[in-house]
Amino acid sequence: MSERLPELPFALEAFGPEGGWAYEDGVLTGRAGARQDRFVPPDGDSLESASDAPRLLGAVPEGDFQLSARVKVGFAAAFDAGVLYLHAGERDWAKLCFELSPARPTICTVVTRGHSDDANSSEVEGDTVWLRLSRTGSAFAFHASADGEKWTFVRVFTLGTEQERASLRAGFLVQSPTGEGCEVSFDRIEFRPTGLGDLRDGS
Repeated sequence: MSERLPELPFALEAFGPEGGWAYEDGVLTGRAGARQDRFVPPDGDSLESASDAPRLLGAVPEGDFQLSARVKVGFAAAFDAGVLYLHAGERDWAKLCFELSPARPTICTVVTRGHSDDANSSEVEGDTVWLRLSRTGSAFAFHASADGEKWTFVRVFTLGTEQERASLRAGFLVQSPTGEGCEVSFDRIEFRPTGLGDLRDGS
């Protein structure tokens, strides 16, 4: 699938397993199949192939940016998730997840540099939350929000080499690591070609 959403200044291309991606009336939907994930175990061999999940990604313009969306997940099994995804290289990528982890909807992050780390942030009431990934200079930041107005800082990090960051891709991922599949919708999608002045002031 190659898709151009009116909210984004770049085209999106499908990667990984088939995700059944569709866009209609401002809503992007995708579905992960059974036991699909994107993760390199911290205690595993980084030369092994990483597990994979459906991704819809585009090459972001140079400079600072913010990509946000409201994410609704049809939670059915542990670690089902809708994700904003950042890709710098084959072993350099990051996920901001709205995930059933394992029994409560939770904001989780994964940053992979050869191997993946895995960290839980705050729990969320319900099946919907806003997620945002940003680039400010050479750093990246993750935020979450209950209403798309007031944002809670989740994580700041670096990713990839300077050369890899020049061909950065960003977009959407769906996963169902332990279940039989998971459907996710992304709406209120927005791209801003600006960074954040203060990562922790709620803006």
